[in-house]
Amino acid sequence: MFASLAFRERYLDVLASIYIYNEFRGYTSLDRVLEAVRLRCPDEPDFQHEIEKHRADEEKHYHMFRRWFERQGRMPLRVDSGVGHIDRFIQWVFHCTIEELDTGAIVAAPEEFERLCRVIMLTEQRGYRQVEIILKNRLIMSDPVMKKIFEIVHKDEPDHFLPYQNWLERQGRATAKWNERAADWCIHKVLMLVKLPALFLDAGRPRMERWPDEDQVANAA
Repeated sequence: MFASLAFRERYLDVLASIYIYNEFRGYTSLDRVLEAVRLRCPDEPDFQHEIEKHRADEEKHYHMFRRWFERQGRMPLRVDSGVGHIDRFIQWVFHCTIEELDTGAIVAAPEEFERLCRVIMLTEQRGYRQVEIILKNRLIMSDPVMKKIFEIVHKDEPDHFLPYQNWLERQGRATAKWNERAADWCIHKVLMLVKLPALFLDAGRPRMERWPDEDQVANAA
């Protein structure tokens, strides 16, 4: 019984740590995307508003996971871009980090902007499918707060990929290319089969000392 509870606690701890990283990474990175959309599509306010909602949802999700940890009385495990789906996807497609993305170059080149939209769309579609799997996981659903969090995430998720998909379709452009889908699949498998188990088994993994958004505020100041 004790071993079962310990396994459940560790599993939720690891899962929530990965999600809190990705949600924070998501909403802070969307500032760059929103900048590009405003420059590339100045006459499409609806598209801009959809991206703004996407960003707001990601920030909301981050704070839900933060509150979950606060209720547990502990900080998330310290993780890095190795568990970030969007980090790995950007690196794979654009050969640079998110911080190194040249917004001006992406705006100036239609094919680059379309590629960015596809990367975000595929990442969010992957997230939606993963949450559907999570909602069927009895281990995770046994935590009522975590259950509620993922129900909210599942409800919000379509609004995170449909804006990019619909925009690409309006332009008559491909919504995904085979090599991008292959990259998405490979990244997902590495995260699920390598990164998550390694993090689970890393008993000495340190915890964060500060919340990511606290560092963000400090850096802005």
